[in-house]
Amino acid sequence: MRLRRFIILATICLFGIGLLVSPAQAFKGSYKVGAVFAVTGGASFLGDPEKKTVEMMAEEINKAGGINGYKLELIIYDTEGDATKCNLAVKKLITQDKVCAIIGPSLSGTSLAVIPVAEQYKIPLVSCAASYKIVYDEKTGKPYQWVFKTPQSDSMAVEALYTHLKNRGINKIAIMSVTSGFGASGRSELIRLAPEYDMKVVADEKYGPKDTDMMAQLTKIKGIVPQAIINWSIGPTQVLVLRNWKDLGMTSIPFYQSHGFGSRENIKMAAGAAEGVAAPLGACNTPEALPANHPQKNVTMNYLNSYTAKYNEPLSSFGGHAWDALTLVVKALKAVGCDKAGIRDYIENTKNFVGQHGIFNFSTEDHNGLTWEQSFNMITVKNGDWVIIK
Repeated sequence: MRLRRFIILATICLFGIGLLVSPAQAFKGSYKVGAVFAVTGGASFLGDPEKKTVEMMAEEINKAGGINGYKLELIIYDTEGDATKCNLAVKKLITQDKVCAIIGPSLSGTSLAVIPVAEQYKIPLVSCAASYKIVYDEKTGKPYQWVFKTPQSDSMAVEALYTHLKNRGINKIAIMSVTSGFGASGRSELIRLAPEYDMKVVADEKYGPKDTDMMAQLTKIKGIVPQAIINWSIGPTQVLVLRNWKDLGMTSIPFYQSHGFGSRENIKMAAGAAEGVAAPLGACNTPEALPANHPQKNVTMNYLNSYTAKYNEPLSSFGGHAWDALTLVVKALKAVGCDKAGIRDYIENTKNFVGQHGIFNFSTEDHNGLTWEQSFNMITVKNGDWVIIK
């Protein structure tokens, strides 16, 4: 009788202890993934939603049991948009934190700055920035070995814009660009691809990333009377140029932005000046407008609902870039564990991955995995919100 009571009590105690074991204690260990985002500083409109997105994703993954029983441990460093700080952060993630892979940086310039580090230390890095140069080594004519990226490249955005303009019978254009890594790369592609699409660039104006007035550049363009203006920048300058465009009474000249315009905050800050402006953007910007049978409908709607419920703010293209990057790394970790070469090979061989910005098909010759036809919709601002141009 006493033995029976003892067994019952012991069972109850063991069961009670089991209930006290938290999910974190039940993990076999952790898979460390590094992230370098411009969370603060002038590019925080990129890094802040990126950080929030991956934190939300990690929380959801760990609540569901982690990755093959291992906790997903994110180690995030704020680069403040500075190349030197970004470089140091990436080296720390590799040499001290011993991460399995890295996602980010947020900017084209900082991404280009850390490519040599990723290549030297042989660690998979999935950038959240746009320039095609991030994954393409111009010296060898091939992709970098260890570097991938999820945003559509600037050349794809130019092709989407030029195709749209050509279909509208527009070929006399003015271009404006900011003198940053993103702006310089976009300007280069606008000029390079113009002859292929029979586009005549009649004005080529630049401005600095800290400039607060583009009236002089726009006044020159106004005198030339192009059929359309294409602006290539990110952050406050792309909003300021819109306000100047409206103040100068130039709204009869159609205005186009790059895919860097992909945040509803830009519409809000433009204070009405963005009305009618168009840009090539990914599916995650307008998931509600996608048809029910669209291949990205479910993933984009799930992301929209999760993000807005958690943070009570609109999502942007930029958080979507981080979603795609972390999802790729998580899929690789599930398949091969914390094997850096294995993660690299897995991503390079990934096909038909349905993400926020398209359906990715990577290869030894393509470390971006997207095409402009599939990954962009032409969007315009109507009544203060995005609308897909049919």
